[in-house]
Amino acid sequence: MEGSFETLYLLSPLGVDTAFGIGVTWANKWRNMSSLPIFASPEKPRLVGIARLASEGQSIRQGHNVEYFTLSAKSLLNRCVSKRAMPFAWTINPYRGCEFGCRYCYARYTHEFMEMRDGMEFEQKIYVKQQAAELLRQDLGKVKPDESIALGTATDPYQPAERRYEVTRGILQELARHRGFELGIVTKSDLVVRDLELLQQVAQSNKLSVHVTITTLDTDLARILEPRAPRPDLRVEAARALAQAGLRVGISCSPVVPGITDSPKDLEALVRTASESGADYVFANPLFLKPCSAAVFLPFLEQNFPHLVDRYRQRYRGRAFLPASYTNSLSALITRLREKYKLTRADRRDRAAFATKWPVQARDEQLSLFERAPDSTARSHLL
Repeated sequence: MEGSFETLYLLSPLGVDTAFGIGVTWANKWRNMSSLPIFASPEKPRLVGIARLASEGQSIRQGHNVEYFTLSAKSLLNRCVSKRAMPFAWTINPYRGCEFGCRYCYARYTHEFMEMRDGMEFEQKIYVKQQAAELLRQDLGKVKPDESIALGTATDPYQPAERRYEVTRGILQELARHRGFELGIVTKSDLVVRDLELLQQVAQSNKLSVHVTITTLDTDLARILEPRAPRPDLRVEAARALAQAGLRVGISCSPVVPGITDSPKDLEALVRTASESGADYVFANPLFLKPCSAAVFLPFLEQNFPHLVDRYRQRYRGRAFLPASYTNSLSALITRLREKYKLTRADRRDRAAFATKWPVQARDEQLSLFERAPDSTARSHLL
């Protein structure tokens, strides 16, 4: 966004006399005038696009260090544009910002589009999209038969705001009136079970999958990694309820946080729990650390895992992704665990959905980029 031209700062003799007082000599006045600015402070650039819409939003509620604002929008569907191969063509995010405050969240950069550079504003200023169902009704004509839609890629559709504003529920109600679409929902919240009957209605005429994100089963660890997200056991029970309702459900272990949640023991416990809950698939990808995310995540490491700070700075220096060797070894481990706990069988209702597309190709390597404490459990890293 281009800045506006600076405006010439004009000084009148009367203004100067008033400023310096009666009886001050012209020589003194000129000496002092020479230090005054010739130009005024630049005006703030005029906001456009989403930044302007955000600035016009009205505050509708305040919570614990969280503010909620209205946000007008011209459309609800966003075309997915990424250099990475993504399994969906369109995304829907009912809210901007997410109150869960996950320390590793990659989506903090989305608030920068609204001229908000402080990464913490992503979890403190939540924007509620208006007329979402009506906008979706207008947008669905853009979706081609072979294109899928992902709900909740940059903000959780079942975060606390949803209890009050029900934007996600309105979107699902609209989708239930249509047929032939492929929809995937990503959430960390057990609030999703509120909409069980509605999800079943959507699934009757559309291909629906729900991805429940669980990065660790350790409640204490989850509390500091994802401070305002529901407990892991609540998410497990939500996945179980979705499966028992006949819905296609999977567990996402993403992101796997190196040195913190990536021990084979912890990941096996997650995959085993996914299988026992009735999930149809499980997948995992390592931490993706953009600069805006690192600005929040690295101070978190310094406070809670200081022994990992230098290694993170080395491994992520100049990049957002870890080297392929780590990604491939993680994928190989998850592949073996899926096979061990029968999460690749066709008789699990052939419901792989996005899960077969998200994980990278596997190689049989060891997770070795990050050293771990002698006790490999996640709890040991809290000490």
